[in-house]
Amino acid sequence: MNREVDLRNIKISDEFWSKRQSQIINVVIPYQEAILNDDIEGAEKSHAFANFRIAAELEKGDFYGMVFQDSDVAKWLEGVAYSLAIRPDEVLERRADMIIDVIGKAQQKDGYLNTYFTIKEPERRWKNLQECHELYCAGHMMEAAVAYYEVTGKEKLLRVMERMADHIMDQFGPDKRSGIPGHQEIEIGLMRLYHTTGKEKYSDLAQYFIDERGKNPYFFKDENEQRGWTHFGIDPMDTKYNQSYAPVREQKTAEGHSVRAAYMYTAMADIAGKTGEEELLQACETLWDNITERRMYLTGGIGSTVEGEAFSLDYDLPNDTIYAETCASIGLVFFAKKMLDIHPSNKYADVMERALYNGILSGMQLDGKRFFYVNPLEVNPEISGKLYGHKHVLPERPGWYACACCPPNVVRLLMSLGKYAWSESEDTIYSHLYLGGNAEFKYADIEVKSLYPWEGNIIYTINPKQDNICFTLAIRIPSYVKNRTIQLNGELIKDAEEKDGYLYLSRIWEKGDKVEITFPMEIRKIYCNTKVRENEGCVALMRGPFVYAFEGVDNGEHLQELRIPKETEFAVSVCENEPLEGMVIIELNGIRMHGSKALYTEEKPIAEHVRIKAIPYFAWGNRGLNQMKVWVLETE
Repeated sequence: MNREVDLRNIKISDEFWSKRQSQIINVVIPYQEAILNDDIEGAEKSHAFANFRIAAELEKGDFYGMVFQDSDVAKWLEGVAYSLAIRPDEVLERRADMIIDVIGKAQQKDGYLNTYFTIKEPERRWKNLQECHELYCAGHMMEAAVAYYEVTGKEKLLRVMERMADHIMDQFGPDKRSGIPGHQEIEIGLMRLYHTTGKEKYSDLAQYFIDERGKNPYFFKDENEQRGWTHFGIDPMDTKYNQSYAPVREQKTAEGHSVRAAYMYTAMADIAGKTGEEELLQACETLWDNITERRMYLTGGIGSTVEGEAFSLDYDLPNDTIYAETCASIGLVFFAKKMLDIHPSNKYADVMERALYNGILSGMQLDGKRFFYVNPLEVNPEISGKLYGHKHVLPERPGWYACACCPPNVVRLLMSLGKYAWSESEDTIYSHLYLGGNAEFKYADIEVKSLYPWEGNIIYTINPKQDNICFTLAIRIPSYVKNRTIQLNGELIKDAEEKDGYLYLSRIWEKGDKVEITFPMEIRKIYCNTKVRENEGCVALMRGPFVYAFEGVDNGEHLQELRIPKETEFAVSVCENEPLEGMVIIELNGIRMHGSKALYTEEKPIAEHVRIKAIPYFAWGNRGLNQMKVWVLETE
């Protein structure tokens, strides 16, 4: 299994991602901090910091917010930790330390940490695993603790969460009461504690929660009957919602709440990588194939229905009543990376890239201050957000949410992007994503100059740390690249080993060796499986990793009238105007159909030849309220 790289050794420096990471540091993290402290007038109240102060008895008041409000603080802290690895900031670090001090004071004598139950219902601790997210919040705070320790070396939050993990171990396990989380995440947090501390008890507990799920499909029904009260009113008989319908090794299709599922699959893959268990790994591969081959949107979105924020059926992928929660795509990236660590393949890396550049980036406004929870592939402001079945699909990004899981989740992912771009084994350095910058590894320092994602040109400069050392550089080649040129120090390489979409270059490297990869960034017409009823007869456009979208601001109203001819020429240009400055825009000669004013008529619509324009999907919704459409009918 490949090792995760130290984020402090990865410095991203390129036109695309550096700008976004700087924006997160300069704008998004301070904005979210102000939100969590209720300092933004007109925004949805959070009260998350105040909840910890109240639980720590530093101020008086009542708990406010969702039962999982603590997780917003955890994800913010994790994002802060990663930002400190990118750009040290003593003032921000001091503020984070102060919050960590409060978190420590909010911890109970027995190690328990959860502001909702400490403030509001202490007598109901651990009584409602199905709905009340105690384990979920603990998992996120464990992730924050590990990240903060790895970047700053400070142990306070890590020790707090070790105490919480030990407390959880006192509650659940093979020789104690049985239990599984209603929302998976504790398993990821425990595995991160294990990887950082080396303490097997944490991975053992993570595996216990994975192994226990589905042994008794009606565990939550039994729990519900025993306690006699509910929080949200979630149906305990819906065993697919939380993936408890069967033992995880027997699950063949992605079911239920898509974020819960993706987090569980991530932990399963992490455990399989540690233990080498073939049965668990096979379950991961089966579930991966079901998601990516039958239940995933072109943008890397997952979760087709608002009912349970869930997967539905194979090939059921509606564009305008979609769910595709931002957090679900983030979970898919987590899952992809764990599978990559076990088996480097562009089967996983391509999906990771697809989700990053499309279904995740679309979740944040270009100014960093507004966020999507749901990421549709078609929007009509007259319907979206208004009519039954469409109310969850908003045509504009709100500033914040009462359930604000997605905004800080985007931050922690994008600020830790270096961990997803690279990994390392005993004798191989893997490049999964084409990010410009500098990376330090065991055998070498590597500088990358990248024009990606707008152009297909990437140059790796390798500087070994000692003479006469042989190691392998493995570079992913995206599956959409059909023609590429690879040069080593200016000479073409024709016989390099290629396996599962990775190019393997093994040699005794010398200081300054350069590997250059070039490939054309062609516009690709994408067709959907004919079993997806909404997209039959339609085509979508991609260039590089980007899915493209048509907006009303460029193409007029009634986007359903547009047609893309089977034979048409595309032109690309770089936008010079804000907010899309620097982005590659696609233009083509299309057709607009004009029909009679009558609702029904025998008259055929008239075809008008028009120039139409498409922008990168992630950037839609940044120029005012208007229609948007990814899939467009194709015509002769």
